[in-house]
Amino acid sequence: MIAIIDYGAGNVTSVKKALDWLGRRAILTSDVEEIEQADRLIVPGVGHFAATTHLTRSGLRAAIQAAVCRGVPFLGICLGMQWMFVSSQEAPEVRGLGLFAGEASLFPPEVKSPHVGWNQLHRLGNSRLLDGISGDAFVYFTHSYRLPVVAETVATCEYGGPFSAVVESHNMFGVQFHPEKSGPVGIQLLETFCQLPC
Repeated sequence: MIAIIDYGAGNVTSVKKALDWLGRRAILTSDVEEIEQADRLIVPGVGHFAATTHLTRSGLRAAIQAAVCRGVPFLGICLGMQWMFVSSQEAPEVRGLGLFAGEASLFPPEVKSPHVGWNQLHRLGNSRLLDGISGDAFVYFTHSYRLPVVAETVATCEYGGPFSAVVESHNMFGVQFHPEKSGPVGIQLLETFCQLPC
């Protein structure tokens, strides 16, 4: 069972519909016990980084951390990926999970922000999550803050300079774009995530 974490940051329903279309059993939940029972987790999200404070106040953060430590596959989408890092300049007082080093920052002033629309991935190396997906595929983005390229970055995107589009380490995966809005490429990525060994 896939637990899609509902913490009030939007976009959860479209992720659920995509997984339903794939025939995967998925639930929208903010219940700690359901998270503990799930065999994979997805944290989507659109909006301000401060929305992630609900994950801490509600006890969801601790449940997610425990699941990650147990090896449960975990996918962060957009704001959910940013939360996997240490922090964001959007809400400096709010701490991320710290699964990856680095801080989300605004795009430089020479490009329009937010970054909205289709843009191209640039594969940097092997990736289980991107298996079978073209190294230069186009996917759909909508975000105002970007993450640095780190050791775990497996694909970047170019917009005012390169930023992390996909990160991956062991059972932890993050995508800055929205797979549920990225057509066949995004559907394939979600299907791959669903098939990853627990």
